[in-house]
Amino acid sequence: MLKPHPTELRRLVEEYETLTAAPANAAESRIADLAYTLCVSTGTRDVGTALATARAWLAPDGRGTDGRDTAAAAAPAAV
Repeated sequence: MLKPHPTELRRLVEEYETLTAAPANAAESRIADLAYTLCVSTGTRDVGTALATARAWLAPDGRGTDGRDTAAAAAPAAV
């Protein structure tokens, strides 16, 4: 699996967070589409894990807030 382009991944994360923080009239199907795309893009089935992985990949130095190399740890193993 290839890691998505940072611009596309950032757009997905920002749009997902904006829609889930919006009032209840947000388009639920769009949220579901974004969740699915994030999961596929990061190779996971859990939206929370997908968001954490995407944020780690988008961090300036590729590391999470605790300094661990979360991008490498969260990346799916090569088959």
